[in-house]
Amino acid sequence: MVGTGLTGKSFDIPKRLIWEAYLKVRSNKGAAGVDGQSLVEFEQNEQNNLYKLWNRLSSGSYFPPPVKAVEIPKAGGVGVRTLGIPTVADRIAQTAVAMTLEPTVEPLFHRDSYGYRPGRSALDAVGACRQRCWEQSWVIDLDIQGFFDNVPHDPILRAVDKHTDQPWVLLYVHRWLVAPIQQPNGTLVTRDRGTPQGSAISPLLTNLFMHYAFDMWLAREQPKSRFERYCDDAVVHCASEEQADYVRSRIADRLATFGLRLHPEKTRIVYCHQDGRPGLDHPVDTEFTFLGYTFRPRTARLRNGDLKTGFLPAVSKHAMKSMAAVIRGWRLGRCTRLTFIQVAKMINRIVAGWINYYGRYYKSLLIAFLSRQINPHLVKWAMRKYKHLHYAPARARKRLAHIATNHPRIFAHWRHGALPAGSTTGAV
Repeated sequence: MVGTGLTGKSFDIPKRLIWEAYLKVRSNKGAAGVDGQSLVEFEQNEQNNLYKLWNRLSSGSYFPPPVKAVEIPKAGGVGVRTLGIPTVADRIAQTAVAMTLEPTVEPLFHRDSYGYRPGRSALDAVGACRQRCWEQSWVIDLDIQGFFDNVPHDPILRAVDKHTDQPWVLLYVHRWLVAPIQQPNGTLVTRDRGTPQGSAISPLLTNLFMHYAFDMWLAREQPKSRFERYCDDAVVHCASEEQADYVRSRIADRLATFGLRLHPEKTRIVYCHQDGRPGLDHPVDTEFTFLGYTFRPRTARLRNGDLKTGFLPAVSKHAMKSMAAVIRGWRLGRCTRLTFIQVAKMINRIVAGWINYYGRYYKSLLIAFLSRQINPHLVKWAMRKYKHLHYAPARARKRLAHIATNHPRIFAHWRHGALPAGSTTGAV
């Protein structure tokens, strides 16, 4: 389905835009929405489905179906987070609007806004935070309570209207904001606030709201307080505890004008303690977690071999708990129908992803964790796979160490030094 928009419609929406949005949605995959239609099913009648969507969007008669609510555990396993899953067609329509709006607003966004932006990543935000914790001694670890459930619609719509001359973009953004959510029990919940996590348009709308409500306001009102923001998650740096108290109060007042509030327990002021900075005569937090990394005083070896305590990021306990749950779920000890190479192929892509993200900073902690978590499961696999190792864990561990010594690159974590105990090369 290619071509340009046709005359005689309420809105001139290019057919090619819908096609390109569809290609992007198809590459991202994703679950079915409330209509139960999967991407595979959508593809079976691809041309007709895309034409109907374009026709309805162009005529102004497109009304988004309800968003399917799916509950997933929060990081650390405490509580749940609700994601909104649009239908396949709705994801395509949202992506088309995002593709139309993004080229205009993206160049305006603040350099310290990192979430869901081209050429920027969560690791970039972690790196910037790491550098600034060395430069300034205090941090405000911000948590906006129930942001995605409570963000107001009017400021978002005003911002969209300011940055587009396409009336259909504003029309459909409004319809998506007020589209009902279908709860797991089937009930529909209408909305006058909030934007569901999981929708294709939500990250852009979040960045647009926070650009005016937070980024530019903080840069204007508190220019000495640098920050990193990833969607609704932000860290603000300050030179003193007094300044941090003041800036936190100002931020709370600013967000209150939009009906938002800082979480009273999760928003904290943290002292970035490291060698060369004075101790304090009163209790204060000395660690915080940002984008899966916990920042706290850690021992590091300098290039000259000396040890020094710096305020450094490393994989968080919550992230390790989530990874451990995934590893247990593999049930490697029961995969006896697979060869050793097949077991490696099954898990390597996931483990390599963990290493690429959580191993960027203070990698040794992650590698030691992966060694403790994965290698014992491989021993269990060997004990169940081979009869002569059924009741011989010591022999199974020795056999695994022998394999690792001779083939240290079979598993992704072995390539980074997480070899089993007894290996003769790089054992952890």
